[in-house]
Amino acid sequence: MPLSSAEQIRRWQGPALLSYGFRPFFLFGALWAGFAMVVWIVTLSGALSLPSRFDPVSWHAHAFLFGYLSVIIAGFLLTAVPNWTGRLPVVGWPLGLLAAIWLAGRVAIFFSAYLNPVLVAALDLAFTVLLGAVILREIVAGKNWRNLIVLALLAVFTLANLLYHLEAAWGGYPAGGFGIRLGLGAALTMIAVIGGRIIPSFTRNWLVQQKSTVLPVPPMQPYDKGLLLFSIGALLLWVLLPQYFLTGLALILLGFGHLFRLARWRGILTHAEALVAILHIAYLFVPLGALAVGAAILWPAAVPLQAAQHLWMAGAIGTMTLAVMTRATLGHTGQRLHADRWTVVIYLAITGAMALRFAQSFVSLPAMLEIAGILWCIAFFGFALAYGPALLQQRKRSV
Repeated sequence: MPLSSAEQIRRWQGPALLSYGFRPFFLFGALWAGFAMVVWIVTLSGALSLPSRFDPVSWHAHAFLFGYLSVIIAGFLLTAVPNWTGRLPVVGWPLGLLAAIWLAGRVAIFFSAYLNPVLVAALDLAFTVLLGAVILREIVAGKNWRNLIVLALLAVFTLANLLYHLEAAWGGYPAGGFGIRLGLGAALTMIAVIGGRIIPSFTRNWLVQQKSTVLPVPPMQPYDKGLLLFSIGALLLWVLLPQYFLTGLALILLGFGHLFRLARWRGILTHAEALVAILHIAYLFVPLGALAVGAAILWPAAVPLQAAQHLWMAGAIGTMTLAVMTRATLGHTGQRLHADRWTVVIYLAITGAMALRFAQSFVSLPAMLEIAGILWCIAFFGFALAYGPALLQQRKRSV
């Protein structure tokens, strides 16, 4: 008789850290996000010269989008796919090997000034290529065709990373190039797809517990499907023609479309439970970023493009990943689905960091960047401190 996922996990007698995908990748991702920000702050101060082939801004952007986000995607998918397919999870030393490959990519890029660029790219790309192969095997074996879109987005994300490396090797400025836009577009589409499933579902569950008669619309209604298609088109237009007038108009329309989608999920009713409310706040950065980037294209003197893109990068991606990491860790380690005080501090820190980073582009006070960086570190190192013990220990089981 085949083993269930729970039985497969219980059979693993090694470190608890390798007993499920979310454990190593959420912990390592949080530590990396904090470490990379410390490096960035020190580099900005002039106290450190990066031993990387990438210029400092491009290293900073890559460390977050392709370094941090890739490992969080891995943690999420390797935890969710067994539920989607009914197949066994990846546990034990294969999971440890994946984590080691991810770490090798981070080290290679950090010291890339001393390494062959082909080797650096190969080490970095190997992680998402292998992850994609594992996910493809599981989806095909489980005949879970509905989630092929997630795999397709992961493939686009990997292609974007390759282009980022090529732009760096050709002496370009990859932080402002095609690869980062393609990677960011894939990430935002992934948030729109997966967020569109989990946010209304989790919100409905909580509101039902509160005996509310006002509930969010069910996931993936015709409006949602149409908006997702428009999102792909608008983001692709931005990737290909980032300064085109019609691109700005399309992104502004996209922003209003996602604001309406978010309003249908009744997030305003969840203010009493931060664990649910933060999902809505995180998704809010998707339309805010679209509106800001669209405005930056149409009125570049009024809205700095870098500030606008940070609404997507640090806002949508940073906040949404922390929202998912906290909830998934609580749920999969047998704890109550409730945001305690330290979790609320994590949420306040990440949103505060985003607000300060955006405002700094208009006020231009250097100290605001440093404070934003400190708040960012509080959020991610705080996650590692608050949730690390649960990630490192076996799941609590009722007797």
